[in-house]
Parts: sequence; structure tokens; C-alpha cells
Amino acid sequence: MTGTHGAEAEAVSPPDGHSARPGAIIERRVCAELDGEFVVFLIGIRINRPWKAWRWWPVFSAMPRMLRELGQRPDLGLLHARTHFGLRGAMMVQYWRSFDALEAYAHAKDRAHLPAWQAFHRAVGTNGDVGIWHETYVIKAGAYENVFVNMPPFGLGAAGVLRDATAARREARGRMNAAPAGNDPS
Repeated sequence: MTGTHGAEAEAVSPPDGHSARPGAIIERRVCAELDGEFVVFLIGIRINRPWKAWRWWPVFSAMPRMLRELGQRPDLGLLHARTHFGLRGAMMVQYWRSFDALEAYAHAKDRAHLPAWQAFHRAVGTNGDVGIWHETYVIKAGAYENVFVNMPPFGLGAAGVLRDATAARREARGRMNAAPAGNDPS
């Protein structure tokens, strides 16, 4: 993959040349890259009335079904997802190939999301028992940077390709400029 610096960079591999185990710590500075534009989608649930489990449990339990479906169908566009739990709910960070892929999945009548969304509106609507939210960010090629030190593949590092954070990728500005242009139309 060639960035704007024009230098080829090899994908990160463990020192012994074998594939890294899932969750294996990479004991050096690396950064993640994705070809072209991609989407970061944050989605969450807030349990406003915890004693009303019959209201929030169906909402909470719908996401694993969607993730199973998306995991079995990589062509639908989900690259990676990670859930973070808090006292009153959960938030998931998702990386998608494109906004079009995310939107197509959200509106598909034959996929798990739309029936779950419709069930939420019928059961909860705006009664205040359970809050749901999302934020969508379209990330242009070359308009992001990241670094991971002594970490397993995480976040964008689990969605993209890891590169050693050396030479042009050593500093934040260099990583911004080294992000691949891929299929960016500009």
C-alpha cells in the first residue's frame, strides 16, 4: 500500500514471521491504515429505568444477533466492532467500509436491524425507559491518524492493516500524510 509519501510499507507481522494470535500483544509502535474512505459508527443504549428489564432487555439483546449476522456476511461492510460497558448501558464502536454499506444494512427488510428497530418503536418509543443513540462519522482518506504501543490489534488497528510506526509514520503528522488514498475520489 502506498501512502502520499510514496514509500511502500509492509504490514506488521510478529517477529517469527507467523500470524499473530488474536489478542496477542504487538511489542512495538504500530499504526493502522485503511484504503480510502471509511465510517466510524458509535451506537449505544442507556438504561434509564433499570427496574423495567422487560423494556430494555429486548433492546440490549438485539445487538448480538446483528453482530452474528454481520460476522457471517463480511460483504455487508462491517469491518470491526467493539463493545464498551458502563454502569447504565453500553456503547459500541463500529468500523464500516462505507456509509452506503451501513445505510443499506440499517434499511434492509431481510436483515436483523430493521425488525429490531421497529420492535423498539412499538415497545418503547419515546416513553423514556430506554435511550438509544448513534453517531456516524465518515472518515476521508488521509484525514485520521492513530498509534498503538504494546497493544493487541484494537479499534482501527483491528479493522485495518497495521504498519510499523517508523520513518514517515513515526509522528502524528506523518501518519496523517501516510494514510493511503485507496479509492478516494479526490
